[in-house]
Amino acid sequence: MSVPPPFSPSVSSLPSLPAVVARLRAAGCVFAEDEAALLVAGTGGGEALAASVARRAAGEPLEHVLGWAEFAGHRVEVGPGVFVPRRRTEFLVERAVRLARSPAVAVDLCCGSGAVGVALLAAWEHVELHAADLDPRAVACARRNLGPAAVVHEGDLYAPLPTRLRGRVEVLVANAPYVPTDAVALLPTEARVHEPATALDGGADGLTVLRRVIAGAARWLAPGGSLLVESSERQRPALLDALGAGGLLPSVAHCAEREATVLIGRRPDAG
Repeated sequence: MSVPPPFSPSVSSLPSLPAVVARLRAAGCVFAEDEAALLVAGTGGGEALAASVARRAAGEPLEHVLGWAEFAGHRVEVGPGVFVPRRRTEFLVERAVRLARSPAVAVDLCCGSGAVGVALLAAWEHVELHAADLDPRAVACARRNLGPAAVVHEGDLYAPLPTRLRGRVEVLVANAPYVPTDAVALLPTEARVHEPATALDGGADGLTVLRRVIAGAARWLAPGGSLLVESSERQRPALLDALGAGGLLPSVAHCAEREATVLIGRRPDAG
């Protein structure tokens, strides 16, 4: 399929809304009308709009072009090289909030842009929230999104967390990568090219990072506290086994509408 030429920056060729829609539709954007309206609203038109449309038509994620993503009713800043939060992950937030109406301490591992943390802070009052990610770009983005309401650490999973949190975390969430390495090449170009591999590639079976998250969880959870992770339905049996082996009481929640699966591991109550 031939790729339409980019817009010329000349005044005579600056795009109108119908032209933007046509350009995006020709580039394969399924929701061309909606995306065009967002791009027009975000740029005000003119050369800025032409440049944004060219970026989107070239395959850059709409959220990166806009500079934000909508997640759980919040506008979250994202940018080039930062994982775009998925709508299905809103189910992870909903389950976490249902488990604990007002936890004292919560942790968000593999936090990316901080979108999950933003939603949790909106649902909980007086929570001490810590977030962590290995990618410096994600950490910088999460710090802007979360501001002084949370502490964002840079490092590998639990490694950067303060030791004083051990045994005190009531809710631990982790939207870790779970795509098998061989399946990464099958992802849409938007993800494969423009999002960090560390946020997508979960190793040979997709569970390399999740197994590490589960193995370390019991040391950080308070008695009765819960770990929640997102996975695919296919990975569910292996993760339930891993949760049990990690000393946690496993359960599963699934949302068919959003095709979202959340695995939950609760640390047994003291005694």
